[in-house]
Amino acid sequence: MRPKHIPTPEAMWELFEGYRTWCKSSPRYSYSLSTKTGEATAIPLERPLTQVGFRTYAADKECSVQDYFANTDSRYSEYATICSRIEEAIRMDQIEGGMVGQYNASITQRINALKEHTDVTSGDEKISAITVTIVK
Repeated sequence: MRPKHIPTPEAMWELFEGYRTWCKSSPRYSYSLSTKTGEATAIPLERPLTQVGFRTYAADKECSVQDYFANTDSRYSEYATICSRIEEAIRMDQIEGGMVGQYNASITQRINALKEHTDVTSGDEKISAITVTIVK
C-alpha cells in the first residue's frame, strides 16, 4: 500500500485553508478599455473557491486529493468528515457569492445543481401513464 500524501484529516484542512488564503489573495482580472482615453483598466475580481481549484492547488503542492474525496478502496474513511466540510465550504462560497452578485448566479446555480422546480400538472402525484386524446 502506498503511503498517504496527507497524513491526517487536520493536515487536509490545513491544505484547504492554504488554498482558501491563496484564492482570496490572488484575484483574477477583468480588463476594460476606456472609450474616452483608450487606456485599459484592470479590475480585480475575487476568485471563487472550486473543487477543481483545490485539486489543482493540492497537485501543485505534490498532493493528490482525488482519492481522499472518492475514498478509494475505503482507505480514506477517516477523511470523510473533513472532505464533506471542504465541499460545503466551497459550495457556501459559490452560493453566497452568486446570491450577492459577486459571481455569476446562473453559473453558480448550474454547478451546484440548484434549480427552481414547480409541479403544475400532477399535484405531486407520481405519473405512471400518459394518455393523449385526439379530438377531430
